[in-house]
Amino acid sequence: MNITLVVAASDNNVIGKDNQLLWHLPKDMRFFKNTTWGLPILMGRKTFESLGNKVLPGRLNLILSNQKNIKTNGATLVHSLQDAVNLATKQDYKQLMVIGGGQIYELALPSAHTIMLTRVHTTIEGDAFFPALNEDWVKKESTFYNSDEKHSYSFDIECWQRK
Repeated sequence: MNITLVVAASDNNVIGKDNQLLWHLPKDMRFFKNTTWGLPILMGRKTFESLGNKVLPGRLNLILSNQKNIKTNGATLVHSLQDAVNLATKQDYKQLMVIGGGQIYELALPSAHTIMLTRVHTTIEGDAFFPALNEDWVKKESTFYNSDEKHSYSFDIECWQRK
């Protein structure tokens, strides 16, 4: 199973504050939708709550939590990364997309093969972070987008691969 992390993080690795995203980047949102469409996505309970407890359409939504009595509203509750991998494998998927939050990224990073990182060019205050990448990772691709009337920050969409 290929595990891919899909994340948007500021220059100082902030991914959110108070369970909310800190920017609105329509081109990145379109990239996220196109990248994850038709694939299983794994998120933590807090990320699911930040989506209004609604599943993202066109994808198998998996929620990772230690809690047992969560209303999943059409998503599937799993209790470990391995449970998510097993469930995706049973349904003939070859890839699992991990979409946050910070604790889930930290848990999945050692098993990940690919990171699709939107690097938002700002230094911002937050309470959720993406782990720093070490020398095990190499950037394979990067596409730059300027800020404009619809995008308050410039950003790069980068593809990182484990060495």
